[in-house]
Amino acid sequence: MESSLEEERRQSLLVRATEPEDLAEYTGDGSVDFRGSPILKRNTGNWRACSLILGTEVCERLAYYGISKSLVTYLSTRLHEGNVSAARNFTTWQGTCYLTPLIGATLADSYWGKYRTIAVFSTIYFLGMAALTLSASVPSFMPPQCVGSVCPQPTLPQYLIYFVGLYMIALGAGGIKPCVSSFGADQFDDTDPVEKTKKGAFFNWFYFCINIGSLISGTVLIWVQENYGYGIGFGIPTFFIALAIGSFFLGSEIYRFQIPGGSPLTRACQVVVSATRKRKVDLPVDGSLLYELDGKSSAIEGSRKLEHSSEFSFLDKAAVILWNERDGYHDPWRLCTVTQVEELKILLRMFPIWATGIVFFTVCAQNSSMFIEQGDSLEKREVSLSFNEWESAYLCLQSQWQLQH
Repeated sequence: MESSLEEERRQSLLVRATEPEDLAEYTGDGSVDFRGSPILKRNTGNWRACSLILGTEVCERLAYYGISKSLVTYLSTRLHEGNVSAARNFTTWQGTCYLTPLIGATLADSYWGKYRTIAVFSTIYFLGMAALTLSASVPSFMPPQCVGSVCPQPTLPQYLIYFVGLYMIALGAGGIKPCVSSFGADQFDDTDPVEKTKKGAFFNWFYFCINIGSLISGTVLIWVQENYGYGIGFGIPTFFIALAIGSFFLGSEIYRFQIPGGSPLTRACQVVVSATRKRKVDLPVDGSLLYELDGKSSAIEGSRKLEHSSEFSFLDKAAVILWNERDGYHDPWRLCTVTQVEELKILLRMFPIWATGIVFFTVCAQNSSMFIEQGDSLEKREVSLSFNEWESAYLCLQSQWQLQH
C-alpha cells in the first residue's frame, strides 16, 4: 500500500512539473524540495547549491588526505610499528575505504536518499577524526617515546582509540563518496537543455576540488605535522571536516532532492532469478515482444529506458512474458523489464575494466606506503636545502599521480 501511494506521488510530481504552463517554472525530472513538495527552478539547485557542495568536497578531501598521506609515517614513528606492519595496516585501511562506498550507495539508493546518507556518514566521519586527534594529542593515549633503540609498544586501549577512529573515518568516507558527486548532479534538471549542459561543467569542477584538497593536504598539512606535531596536524583536518558538514547543511533549503528509486543490487538479483526460472523458455525472435513498460516512464526511477541489445541473451529470458503474466500483477522476481535486464548487462560489460583496475591500484597503493618508507630511509645529509622539513610533503606530492575519487 505504501509503495503504491509513493508511486502515485511521484507520478503526480512529474505530471505537475511537465504541464505546459509550469514547464519553465518547475523542474521536470521529478525532484522535490526538503519538504517533499514540487520544486521551483529559480529558487533552488543550479550553481547556487553546487557551490556549497563543491566547498564540502574540498574540505572533506583535505581532511581525508591529511590523514591518509601521513598514516604510514605516524604508524612507524608514533605507534612504533615496523615498515611491513605499517604498510599492511595502511593498505588494509585504504582497501576498506574503497569497499565501504557499497554500504553508502545501497542505503542512499534504497532507503535514505543521498542527502540523509551524507548527513549520517559525515557525522561518523567527524567522530572518527575527533578520536584520531585525541589519540595524537592526549599523552595517555600515546605510547612513550623511544629511548635509543628501545620503543615501548602501545597498550591495547591506545591501539583501540586510534584504530577505531581510523575505521570510523573509512566508514564515513565510504558513505559520502558515492553520494556527493551524484547529489551535486541532481541540482541540474536533465529536462532543461541549459541546466543539462551545466551538469557536465559541474563534474569538471568537482574533480578540480578533489585535487585542490589533496594538494593542500599533501603540502601544507604534512609540513604542519612534521613541524608542529600530529596533534595540530590531525586537529586541522578535524576542523575542516566540521566545516564541510556545516557547508553541506547550509544549503538544505535550496537543494533539489531525488526520491530513492530502489537498489540496483536488488534489480540485478531479480533479473538473475527470473532468467534462471525461465532457463528452458525459448526467446522470441522479435526483441520487441520482450516485456517493457508502456509510455516514456522507466522501471528504474530517475533513469531513462534502455534499448535492447543482443549480448548476454540468456538474461533476456527474464523479460519473456509467459501466458499467465500477460495481465494483472507481475511478480518482479519472475518478470523483469528490458531496462532492468540491460542495466545488468551494462554492469557485466564493465566487469573486465574493473578487474584490470585491481592490478593498477595495487601498484598505486605503494605510492603512499612503501614509497614513503623508502624515502624516509634515504641519506639526506648531502642535500644543502632544508630537505628534512619538506621531505614528507615532497614524497606525498609524488603520490598525487594516481586516480583520486
